Amino acid sequence: MPNIKSAKKRVKVIATKTAQNKALKSALKTYVKKAYVAIDTNADDKAEAVRLATKKIDQAAAKGIIHKNTAARAKSNLARRLNEAA
Repeated sequence: MPNIKSAKKRVKVIATKTAQNKALKSALKTYVKKAYVAIDTNADDKAEAVRLATKKIDQAAAKGIIHKNTAARAKSNLARRLNEAA
């Protein structure tokens, strides 16, 4: 444990930010999974699910939750699966 006051504060701030990032990343994975399920089951709203997942991926990349290349790869995979299903 840190002894200096500023270091103690940093521990608290980092814990808060880690929890926020974890929640955002978990939500992102949920949106992506829903999009893949919609594509695989040939649901009527599969294009909308992919659009929403793509939006969430972009937001996560903009906030630094995931790397921009990881975001690009995830969006590419979603688009490819959607086009193959069509």
